[in-house]
Amino acid sequence: MTQPNYAERAGLQVADELLEFVETHALPAAEQDAESFWSGVAEIFADLTPKNQALLATRDELQQQLDTYYREHNGVGDAARYRAFLEEIGYLLPAPEEVKATTTNLDVEITHQAGPQLVVPVSNARFAINAANARWGSLYDAYYGTDAIDQSEGKEPVGDYNPVRGAAVIAKGRELLDLAAPLTAGSHADSTGYRVVEGALKVTLSNGTETELANPEGFIGYTGSPEQPETVLLRHNGLHLEIDFDPLGTIGSTDGAGIQDIMLESAVTSIIDLEDSVAAVDAEDKTLCYSNWSGLVNGTLSEEVTKNGTAFTRVLADDRHYTAANGTDTISLKGRSLLLVRTVGHLMTTDAVLDAEGNEVPEGILDAIITSLVAVPNLRSGKGNSSTGSLYIVKPKMHGPAEVAFAVETLGRVEQLLGLPATSLKIGIMDEERRTSVNLAAAINEASDRVFFINTGFLDRTGDEIHTSMHAGAVVRKADMKAQPFLKAYENSNVDIGLAAGFRGTAQIGKGMWAKPDLMADMLEEKIGHVRSGATAAWVPSPTAATLHALHYHLEDAFQVQSEIAQRQAQSLEPLLQPPLGEPEKLTDEERTAEIDENVQSILGYVVRWIDQGVGCSKVPDIHDVALMEDRATLRISSQLLANWLEHGIITQDQVDEALARLSTVVDEQNADDPNYEVLMPGGEGGIAFQAARALIVEGATQPNGYTEPLLHRYRRAKKEEIRNRG
Repeated sequence: MTQPNYAERAGLQVADELLEFVETHALPAAEQDAESFWSGVAEIFADLTPKNQALLATRDELQQQLDTYYREHNGVGDAARYRAFLEEIGYLLPAPEEVKATTTNLDVEITHQAGPQLVVPVSNARFAINAANARWGSLYDAYYGTDAIDQSEGKEPVGDYNPVRGAAVIAKGRELLDLAAPLTAGSHADSTGYRVVEGALKVTLSNGTETELANPEGFIGYTGSPEQPETVLLRHNGLHLEIDFDPLGTIGSTDGAGIQDIMLESAVTSIIDLEDSVAAVDAEDKTLCYSNWSGLVNGTLSEEVTKNGTAFTRVLADDRHYTAANGTDTISLKGRSLLLVRTVGHLMTTDAVLDAEGNEVPEGILDAIITSLVAVPNLRSGKGNSSTGSLYIVKPKMHGPAEVAFAVETLGRVEQLLGLPATSLKIGIMDEERRTSVNLAAAINEASDRVFFINTGFLDRTGDEIHTSMHAGAVVRKADMKAQPFLKAYENSNVDIGLAAGFRGTAQIGKGMWAKPDLMADMLEEKIGHVRSGATAAWVPSPTAATLHALHYHLEDAFQVQSEIAQRQAQSLEPLLQPPLGEPEKLTDEERTAEIDENVQSILGYVVRWIDQGVGCSKVPDIHDVALMEDRATLRISSQLLANWLEHGIITQDQVDEALARLSTVVDEQNADDPNYEVLMPGGEGGIAFQAARALIVEGATQPNGYTEPLLHRYRRAKKEEIRNRG
């Protein structure tokens, strides 16, 4: 592999790409001295790298002890004895008597606004800008352009505009207005005009009568004149809605009240991701990520885009301004999501910086330093992203309270380095690894004055569950995982512990991703379950999905739901410790083949884009050609499941190899329209992406905690070298 070029700084070797970005852009913007900065960075790595390595060694030691126990007891065995063993080895720790989140200086988007949370790879500037701008979304576009409105009875989206489909969309919009801003009499469906009179919103109905809002406080402001407003601003369950009027518009001209659109406050927060959805394997990739994050958090990022043959520059949205309902004051609302940044976990190292011995430094520590450095201008001004001088760092893949404590220590060191007030850097705890979820109260306790967020992640939680229990026995099929006792217990326990720690009105409780971006009707039917489970944020894969998911927060008051859930009996621990073991040896040959094929196809479809094109998250057609959002978390499940079945003799390596070869052709066909696609088996031999996919399965049982990053990084670097050698 071609090594970066390096320059020496305070005993460190810093890759030229990163050095140029830091010294010509980030340090001057943050008003930081380069010599002092690099000296401080060197001290952080010298002090914290050994601690990072020790934590990883503890992971390996605990896993070895678990493996031995499973082999000696032919699985988990007696539940009480198993729990005692976990306590004895320090895997399961005593829960603190009382845990309270005391974090201060949090933005209202964290504490008092429940809503969708968009997750987007920072490496794709266009996607990242779209995510930031997804704070507001068109309800009409979201309905019209998706299957949220069916296409029967003339409602097909044909031509530039189908008025029959448009009428169905308008009807849906009126349903929302009746829910979020009900009238004292009549329905918004019968409205013919809106005006502002002495601070109140008056609505004229088709029968000539005039009514007003049943809850007058829901009317916040407007633009235009009181007699003929251009927009009307409403608020319901903490979220804003904007009615847009244009009697001459395509839609407004067909609407009795001249309503052209209804804009919804949608992705209240967005996670800008440096982790599972990103393929960043070297200094070049990391510098691009840091540069894009800098432009986002400081409001300067732009991207040249060509759409439908028209070229334009996509920029970050401005704030929105209104006349207050009283007609004299003004109201300003953010035009962009509050941006959180998800850095990498503790496992991986990066060649962007080498230590004094020439070793790669821990990537998570570098992420904490650089993502914070570029945010300094916002943190000091309180203008732009955070209004409170806080940076929201989501930390994934931590195993237990000690690793949370280490992350907190890292953030404290970064604050000292950059001269920031203590606890400026907040931490979001991804509750997605088994050792964290069974010790969540203790984990929160380690970050009680910084925590702003806990979030369940079914995918990584399942991948870790499989690997943790690798030698306990063969696991159930992938489709049966959601029905396993550990999952419901995990989701409930997360909410119970968060609420007991005082998260209601203080910090976010989040839930996972909707993975079928083309199936919005299904999402509208199912994802309200996240709000009803106690979540104040839940992940969505696109701005359109954010707008549609926002409807759920109007249907249910998330904070009221939390109040009710807080009264229930807390989830017991035992189901969280029950591995998802089954009896796959009783499956028919056809059923086993189907399971192999489903997982192999998923692995190939995702890995080929990751390795060959550096795409960390994308819509990947499954074996039935249903597009699913795939990232490293989904890859971890598929690869670990097959590794588990290999380990226990449910399937053979020959069967895996046969499926890999056969399904490579299927994946090639699914990607036939991609001009940048390279076939998986050129000349009948497996290319680098094929080799990576195979390694993830056959070497899966020995990968650290079942993570896919080590192998993906190795093969992606090899692919980049192959591309360079082509010239």
